[in-house]
Amino acid sequence: MPDPRQTAAEMLQKVLTEKAFFSEVKGSVDSLAGKDAAFANMLVLTALRRLVFIKKVLKQYARKKLPEKAAFAEFALLLGLTEILFMETPDYAVINSWVEIVKRKADKYVAGFVNAVLRKACADREELKSRDTGEFFTSEFYRILNHAYGKKTVSKMQAAALIEPALDLTVKADPAGWAQRLGGLLLPTGSVRLNNNGRITEIEGYESGAWWVQDAAAALPVKCLGDIRGLKVLDMCAAPGGKTAQLINGGAEVISLDISETRLKKLRDNMARLQFSPPQTVCADGADYLQNCKSGQFDAILLDAPCSATGTLRRHPELVHIKTVADVEKQTVLQRKLLDAVPPALKPGGFLVYCVCSIAKAEGEEQLKTFLETHAGFRLCPLAAKDICRCPGPDISEIFTPEGCIRTLPFHLADCGGLDSFFIAKLQKVA
Repeated sequence: MPDPRQTAAEMLQKVLTEKAFFSEVKGSVDSLAGKDAAFANMLVLTALRRLVFIKKVLKQYARKKLPEKAAFAEFALLLGLTEILFMETPDYAVINSWVEIVKRKADKYVAGFVNAVLRKACADREELKSRDTGEFFTSEFYRILNHAYGKKTVSKMQAAALIEPALDLTVKADPAGWAQRLGGLLLPTGSVRLNNNGRITEIEGYESGAWWVQDAAAALPVKCLGDIRGLKVLDMCAAPGGKTAQLINGGAEVISLDISETRLKKLRDNMARLQFSPPQTVCADGADYLQNCKSGQFDAILLDAPCSATGTLRRHPELVHIKTVADVEKQTVLQRKLLDAVPPALKPGGFLVYCVCSIAKAEGEEQLKTFLETHAGFRLCPLAAKDICRCPGPDISEIFTPEGCIRTLPFHLADCGGLDSFFIAKLQKVA
């Protein structure tokens, strides 16, 4: 039977050395039993959320870098310290387990070093924990933020990112009824939020296609379009299909475009589960497709642009350790190319909703500013709470910028559990 701790260390090693996403290495736990798989996942995710602090602790005890042949021991130590400082595993279980694993993976001398470090950390636990200031962002990630946010805002972002996010659902109809039925929280935007760590496929309504998983912030761009009944809408970069499902549910005639046929298959499978008539799907490069469209073909275009995805850091804490400024710069070039291709395909008077799940303003506010400066035929349509709120609830004015765009941050709706970070702007092609 595979060892869940060893599996966790191998997963962490791949994330940090190969810049792999957690979702890409998560398959390693498939061979583990249910509780062991859940433990390994939780251990790695907790380590990734606390990694900036844990690395400082490790440096205190291991001032010299471990030899290359003992590289695995570094990841064992990071996870051992995670258990000691942030999980409730008994000390003896942490120490004995990691020492035995390192013996197998390295040798008894390295295992002895691991033993000494973990024992010292157990003895120093309270003093170490008192020094934890809740650091989450790496120095490289601060470069991505590029001084766009004040210290107070950054501090609130980090605090929110350390908390495991809830599960959000978008329902076809009757969100209040489904919130009550599932014991969830109804957000003012109409999303149903669950504190559910079980299997998604076992939640009531999954088999009947009554809802789909979609972060509350990710559900906002379609809401910004308003009444879409009968409108011809292009959903760009559409897979895996959350926004396509919203558009179909709202009565739009949808063309779902994505550059990946594999992802489009996933979209079609999702629409089948939701019992929606299959939308027209197009596998193509977005800019190429738009340039070959008939003039004025669409009433609305939803561009959920390829981006750094740094706005999903609550769910994917590995992002702050693997994303760089270069990643952001690369995506801004692609975003600009897609935006520049939109105007001819949109009808006069039609709407463009541009959004990115990025926390970097270079991909949001700055991208919008450049577009408006270079496309005089578009005007910004200011958004307000009445455009996206479907249900009673707490005030959400904090998510709107002075210009009338939406900029959600991890700590927004904090009393309800926070949000992914999105930038959303609605524009109209002037007739």
